[in-house]
Amino acid sequence: MKTYSPKPEHIVRRWYVIDASGQVLGRLASEVAAVLRGKHKPIFAPHMDTGDNVIVINASQIEMTGGKEAKKISYRHSGYPGGIKGTRYDRLLADKPEFVIEKAIRGMLPKNSLGRSMIKKLHVVAGAEHPHQAQQPVPYTLGQPPVWEGFPEKQPRPTNRGTTAPTPDKPAAKKPAAKPKTAAKTAAKSPAKKSATKKPTARKTPTSAASKSTAKKTTSRKTTARKSTAKKNQEES
Repeated sequence: MKTYSPKPEHIVRRWYVIDASGQVLGRLASEVAAVLRGKHKPIFAPHMDTGDNVIVINASQIEMTGGKEAKKISYRHSGYPGGIKGTRYDRLLADKPEFVIEKAIRGMLPKNSLGRSMIKKLHVVAGAEHPHQAQQPVPYTLGQPPVWEGFPEKQPRPTNRGTTAPTPDKPAAKKPAAKPKTAAKTAAKSPAKKSATKKPTARKTPTSAASKSTAKKTTSRKTTARKSTAKKNQEES
């Protein structure tokens, strides 16, 4: 068997809604991270983003077990010496519950550009309403991943730029026939061509006449020189 590698046209990104009320933070984050990566699909590849979009609602009602909200601390550093600051999770859950879920999910994604693109598909809301109704998200229950619906249907590719393949209902448009050339146009073009051909011959005629005149002069000089020499010889004799 050949090793399958997912193609961009095979990836369909769906939208899911997860209700975080009464859910444990770690278990919720692990499953959401798997959906963002696409590990619930048989076409999963670790080097590609094949995951779906996830909306987490009721983030303020998330729970933490073992009293971690009072023990666990979220640290951040400004980059300067002594610039470390820590905040307990009970305060974060009261002030920024969305940050708590995003931080937990981000830590379960790849630490590279691929993980940074995956986290953009996560949308966390503190309440029960979200602004993504236009995407028609589907409810997602934890522990029950959705069934994969297979590859999308192939769409016909365009034959030429800006045109699509002809269909039986709509035949392809015919090109207009070329217009025949009229006799007037041909007659107008013909004298111009004849004059253009005559021009180079007219230019060459003066040169030929000049060469003939020079040839006559040289022959006349030779004949006069021969006659003068003949007369001198007769007189001497």
